[in-house]
Amino acid sequence: MIPPSGLDRPFDLLYTEPVETPSLPTPFQALYPGDWPMQSHADRPYIYTTFAPSRDGRISFNLPGATDASHVTKAHPHDRWLMGLLRCRCHAILVGDVTVRLEPGHIWTPEFIYPPEAAAFADLRAAEGYDPVPKLVILSFDGALDFSEERFQNPALHIILATTARGAAHAAAVDLAGQCAAAVDVLSLGDDAVDLHRLMRVLHSDFGIRHLLCEGGARVFANLLDAGLVDEEFLTYCPTFVGASREQPRPSYTEGVAWTPHSAPYSQPVSIHKAGDYLFLRTRCSYPTETT
Repeated sequence: MIPPSGLDRPFDLLYTEPVETPSLPTPFQALYPGDWPMQSHADRPYIYTTFAPSRDGRISFNLPGATDASHVTKAHPHDRWLMGLLRCRCHAILVGDVTVRLEPGHIWTPEFIYPPEAAAFADLRAAEGYDPVPKLVILSFDGALDFSEERFQNPALHIILATTARGAAHAAAVDLAGQCAAAVDVLSLGDDAVDLHRLMRVLHSDFGIRHLLCEGGARVFANLLDAGLVDEEFLTYCPTFVGASREQPRPSYTEGVAWTPHSAPYSQPVSIHKAGDYLFLRTRCSYPTETT
């Protein structure tokens, strides 16, 4: 296996639960000490998420030219390396259509987010039995995407558009086969909203997706949490403060769902790493009985 070599120093491990059987190859553990055992479910993907909140819990400055997370993370190399590793160990990546529109030209692959590690990431995906390129699942209410955009013209990509009956009708009016070089499947999974439980069953049974990474946005994540579907979080806590005001609203880590003290999801720390002024937290999510 090609050893990773892109970082100038490893993560500092501050805490981890004990692991009986390590799953990460030794060269990766040398940079990311501890371990990250992959789990699975019998009937849906094992879902883990990644976000980079500011110190005050915001994920975007929400300003023209400064909407994406790199303005909060300052494109910290350890954050980008870890994002590459997270993308490396999944069959598919899930994003909402707002995230897609805000990041034109972004390709959700390990090597895109951290090019110096392209060879090691490709080697790890092959060793663990994943396809060379993860599938991209786009969650959209109306299906109104720009199918001429670069992502849809990449023949290496397999895109799954999970949408409502309205969104499926919109996509059906477009000659996807004629317009898109990427393979595109459209799933109609509800009238007023996408049925997330049904989506996960279909991804598992029809597309062989066992490990699914969610990269946002905040409403997608909140609705996955509300459905009791998030298994693990990977959080990069950044040293930057972002703030918010009535005139300049900034999204938090979850949006669109408000829990009560009795319905709120819960996350338990599994490991904590540090690099410079950044903290990297991995948690395991659990849910009140009434929400599962």
